[in-house]
Amino acid sequence: MSLDRSTLRWNGWGPLRHEDAFARNNALWRFLGTALGGVELPATPATPLANCRLASPVLAFGDISPFQTAGCDVAIDAADRAFHARGDSYRDLLALRAGHLDPLPDAIVYPKSAEACRGAIQAANAADIAVVPFGGGTSVVGGVSPLRGSHRAVVAIDTTKMDRLLSVDKESMVATAEAGIYGPDLEQRLNAEGVMLGHFPQSFEFSTLGGWIAARGAGQQSNRYGKAEHWLVSARLATPAGAWSTEGYPASAAGARLTDLVAGSEGTLGIITDATFALHECPAARDYRAYLFRSFAAGREAVREIVQAGIPAASLRLSDEDETHFFGALGRLQAPPKFKSRIEDSYLKLRGFGGAKCAMITGAEGDAELVAYARSRIASIARKHGGLSVGTSPADRWFKGRFHGPYLRDPLMDRGLGVDTLETATSWSNLKRLYDAVRAALLDAMKANAGVAGGRGICLAHISHSYVDGASLYFTYVWPRARGGLDAEIAQWTAIKSAASDAIAANGGTISHHHGAGTDHAKWMAAEKGPVSMEVLRALKSALDPKGIMNPGKLGL
Repeated sequence: MSLDRSTLRWNGWGPLRHEDAFARNNALWRFLGTALGGVELPATPATPLANCRLASPVLAFGDISPFQTAGCDVAIDAADRAFHARGDSYRDLLALRAGHLDPLPDAIVYPKSAEACRGAIQAANAADIAVVPFGGGTSVVGGVSPLRGSHRAVVAIDTTKMDRLLSVDKESMVATAEAGIYGPDLEQRLNAEGVMLGHFPQSFEFSTLGGWIAARGAGQQSNRYGKAEHWLVSARLATPAGAWSTEGYPASAAGARLTDLVAGSEGTLGIITDATFALHECPAARDYRAYLFRSFAAGREAVREIVQAGIPAASLRLSDEDETHFFGALGRLQAPPKFKSRIEDSYLKLRGFGGAKCAMITGAEGDAELVAYARSRIASIARKHGGLSVGTSPADRWFKGRFHGPYLRDPLMDRGLGVDTLETATSWSNLKRLYDAVRAALLDAMKANAGVAGGRGICLAHISHSYVDGASLYFTYVWPRARGGLDAEIAQWTAIKSAASDAIAANGGTISHHHGAGTDHAKWMAAEKGPVSMEVLRALKSALDPKGIMNPGKLGL
């Protein structure tokens, strides 16, 4: 395990000793209070673990010894069970911060090899114990909640002691690694060989290879390196029915490609023990720069044309007007305007960008010639749609801080605020309709369910992953939390989340582009997939997991 879990927060994000500058800036809190309707922001600290009541594990020594015999370490201490009690969804964090840790895993099982993982699942299956696969634990949709279902107990099988890079084939440009390896460790080991995977989600520092695959995740440079289902070549899984290896051919017409069933399976079929994935040479050159557009619509057309022209961009991230304004204002509050900034503002007004505008971060990676070509073509298309280049500095700041977003949730929740994200995807021709509907649903629901009189919400959105036929939409929303305890807070969030999810389903979007379904999106799975597809998924689960011990309650299965 490359991370010492004892140094991390069990009920929040990042290291225990991390203190974000955001939390110390009173001007930022005044700004947020005003933006949310002039509300006061009370202190709402999290409950310390010492003040939490943990239910005793129901497993006896006779239940634990088969896991040890299989070659696994087993932990039942309070700190380990609390760390594995939830993931990082908003509802998870509400419960953790309130000290409500039931349900809890009865034990944490740490296999050190694929063989030990298979043995652990066989032991759980024989003893009627539910299994929750756990890597980094960063699911934001309730994907690692320790639900027992109909079973007598539940254990978390933590893969992070399975963290070896098994092979690198530079001739075929593929590598194989165990599923529990953390993102930074994986990239560092690959980089030492002159290659990379290139999967950089916002959770990169604390998430694992297996988790990326299980959630069908996407990294911030997915335009170049692909989502998990694009770079996954093959996988091996430990299932209640035995070991399952998917095919790894470059291409095959021998029936359906079963590897596609692994990406997005969220631990409901088995535990990914190792995976083979596509590689890229480490880029010799990178170019990240920013553009401004007068409207989200103009920027959207620029992104569409860039992708459909086949230009090799690594990142195309377009913020809407509110997100551009919000983060610009936060930046100014954190670092008061200097003379240079005032000159820049005057220049933007002169060029017609003094009012609402949208920022786009573009990136290209590869050899110098490819990067130069991409930069030139992107600039040409941006100008065609009224875009104004504002240089590399804004893009460099984004690139350096691209993993910082999750660190902001704890200080926001410490001040009585709710903060959540959701994402979806649809075709280019439907993107405006979906954006308008979801944004309106979020704003209306936050106002209708405001935690305090006169309160309202903030809704920010961006396009971050784009394809020839469509793109994703990613929404961040902040609101004053309900007063009255955990039940009131969960009811408030449920009303807001459901309104947005209903709008997604009614307006041609997928319920998840890269976060997965977990428990939070399970309600909308059947309508999206349809009855026949759901029966196919249930039949597959029944074949691999006949007793239904694998991650009960997820994916609507």
